[in-house]
Amino acid sequence: MTAICPAACTPASRGISAAQPRKITKKAIATYWPAHDADGELTDALREFANALVRGTLDRITEIDAILASHAQNWRIERMAVIDRLVLRLAIYELMADPDTPSRVVINEALELARSYSGEEAVGFVNGVLDSVKKELRPE
Repeated sequence: MTAICPAACTPASRGISAAQPRKITKKAIATYWPAHDADGELTDALREFANALVRGTLDRITEIDAILASHAQNWRIERMAVIDRLVLRLAIYELMADPDTPSRVVINEALELARSYSGEEAVGFVNGVLDSVKKELRPE
């Protein structure tokens, strides 16, 4: 089996400190992951919905982060795990911008993403924050 990177291709051999590979890996995932659809599962309509969700989130990031900060008690946004923060931002945007999707559907999708990509320990945090946000954005 051929290695992806030869033995000489190490972070140290490229002048990268021990603290940087994680940052680089996160950046690579953030760049690669959204563009990669290896299974070809996304139809054009689904791909456009996903792109609109990301664009809308980015367009309203300041507003979303203000909401997130006010509901994530004792947590600064920049201290949250990257995946948790991204899941929360997308869900908050969807709660704000898509009243046709029931709150429980938005929250359940966010919980599944947190469970799949962050871990079981993130689920309670994401659920608590989104439940609080839902009460503000979509009072029943």
